Amino acid sequence: MIRFVTCAMVFMGSLLMIYNICGFVRFAREIKNKKGWDENNRILYIPIILLIFFLLGYIAVGIFGNPDLIVSGILFGGSIFVFVIYELLTNITKRVSESEHLEAQLMAAEQSSRAKSDFLASMSHEMRTPMNVIIGLDTVALSEPDLSPETRHRLEKIGESAKYLLGLINNILDLNSSETDKIEIKKDPFSLSDAVRQVNAMTSTLCAEKGIGYSFDAPEEIDGKYIGDETVIKQVLFALLDNAVKYTDSGEVKLLLDCTEETGNIRTIRFTVSDTGIGMDQDFLQHVFEVFAREDQSETGMGGSGLGLAVAKRHIEEMGGTITVKSEKNKGSVFAFTLPLEYIEAEDAPQPVEDEEVTLEGKRILIVEDVPENAEIVADLLELEEAETEHAENGKIAVDMFNASPPGYYDAVLMDLRMPVMDGFTATREIRALDRADAARVPIIALSANAFEIDINRSLAAGMNAHLAKPADADQLYSTIKKFIALSRV
Repeated sequence: MIRFVTCAMVFMGSLLMIYNICGFVRFAREIKNKKGWDENNRILYIPIILLIFFLLGYIAVGIFGNPDLIVSGILFGGSIFVFVIYELLTNITKRVSESEHLEAQLMAAEQSSRAKSDFLASMSHEMRTPMNVIIGLDTVALSEPDLSPETRHRLEKIGESAKYLLGLINNILDLNSSETDKIEIKKDPFSLSDAVRQVNAMTSTLCAEKGIGYSFDAPEEIDGKYIGDETVIKQVLFALLDNAVKYTDSGEVKLLLDCTEETGNIRTIRFTVSDTGIGMDQDFLQHVFEVFAREDQSETGMGGSGLGLAVAKRHIEEMGGTITVKSEKNKGSVFAFTLPLEYIEAEDAPQPVEDEEVTLEGKRILIVEDVPENAEIVADLLELEEAETEHAENGKIAVDMFNASPPGYYDAVLMDLRMPVMDGFTATREIRALDRADAARVPIIALSANAFEIDINRSLAAGMNAHLAKPADADQLYSTIKKFIALSRV
């Protein structure tokens, strides 16, 4: 009986060793096919040779020897040990291969995302360039005093349509940015009442044009200075109000502000936008903030990109807030969002530079722009404010012109980013590096169709004072130049 057991153990051990040898041969072939093993593949055959010698030893012991239970157990255990090692190496190799595959997929996804971002950035530049010409020429044309009412009305409609198209472009860029980077929310002092006043002015005009009412209410105690991103807050608020006006044909649109909670110097401000418009189906409400979500246009009769509310929600959440919606078909909608804002006393807030302290009359501004039509439009806009302008076709010419001018000759520089010969980033760095006092102080403002967050950050890192996206709003262009000219004199 013992003889039978020992022979069986030696026989099974030999079969298992044959399986192990075949397994290591497959393992060696797989490893050879991987990168980096072209010159070191000989070491893969050493375990196979050793296992073959072990197998020959098993066979010799089984045929010519008379092993006892201990020797047979050791031989059989050796085969099991080699089998376990083989399975372990196989699993490790499989995990490594899976990891490499996932890493390759991740790299491919990142490359695809970068390619998409580069494509959108390029397309943004290409789309914004003609938009800059359209909106700029429209603004200049509307400044003519002798326009007939009919012509003025047509020009205003052209401007409205162009700005709507620009809004769609901006929403697409915002959406793309959200897929790659977190939004950078600024934390600057701002006046809540001033911000809301500006939004009210725009909204009341829209309501008046449509023949509907507009009302605003807020307690005086929430007025004051807060820390936050005024631009984003106004953007979100106006997006909701514009949406309310768009879907309201009769009745009114309301804006209500109130403070829902106050903890220390943090106030939670609730903004409520309500309308008496067409409302929404309950089934659609759960999708209203989704990207490209739009209710059946055959019922609403309205178009749109389906991006505005998705972008607004993302902005609100990035600022630490929340947004809710209630709506009933044919009875209207109520959007409410809350934001936690740090309240600061008015006397502790830095005093902003007033645009009225500076005029553009007689100011000399260097326009650095490789597209002649764009340069002409900007020059026309600045001439409306009686400013003097000069034009440089690329960054190299701009640096040479600035360096050849007497100190203080230029009051500001409007810098495009993408130009032949020398781009705006390099030109800005070279101007800032010039050995003259005004090189460090002169306001350099990016005016570019590149509107991604990375472009804004690169502009500021290169030494520019601000970044304006084409097509720049005329009032924003004027106020930005005035602000930094005033600051350069401090």
